[in-house]
Amino acid sequence: MAGTAARYLYLARHGEASADESELTDNGRRQAVLLGARLRRSPLSAIHHGPLPRAAQTAHLIGDQLDGVPLRTSELAGDYIPYLPQREELPSESAGAMLGHLAQFPAEERECGPELAKQALARFAGPVDGDEPRHELVVTHNFLIGWLVRAALDAPKWRWMGLNHANAALTVIRYAPGRPASVLFYNDTGHLPAELRWTGFPTDLHV
Repeated sequence: MAGTAARYLYLARHGEASADESELTDNGRRQAVLLGARLRRSPLSAIHHGPLPRAAQTAHLIGDQLDGVPLRTSELAGDYIPYLPQREELPSESAGAMLGHLAQFPAEERECGPELAKQALARFAGPVDGDEPRHELVVTHNFLIGWLVRAALDAPKWRWMGLNHANAALTVIRYAPGRPASVLFYNDTGHLPAELRWTGFPTDLHV
């Protein structure tokens, strides 16, 4: 009978995108190639990516740096609102601003997102069946990374908000049998030169 093994979930936000988000910029392509080079020694079994061009292009550029790792498009790795909080869940001093920000997104992203986020947790999080550890990369968007990190830390559901991820930065979560999930590192940009490290991050949070 097969046992249960650890899953190592690698999470990357897509590279910097053009203003209309239809493709990667030159910087975004460089970021993706550099991330792929960093991952060459990682024992990845698959690269999952969202269907939007900026995520798909990033995944393909990463895949070009690796040897035979299959790419798989997944709606679950797409760009959507993972959870819509109620006002009473949020800190009183920031609830209005946070809810106002969410209201700017298309209704489809707000209405369909929570179910997709639930399915994403079921698909990408937790230990795996079998005796061998599994290493998988998900090339996705800022909100889903925040959602998965929040879940790994057992933080309140609304706390995906405020977790910002730079373009082509890397986060790794370990899900081991019988243990709490462990965020091994978060938003790591060590593979990027200084001029490529802050894209996609709010300007006021640059340090």
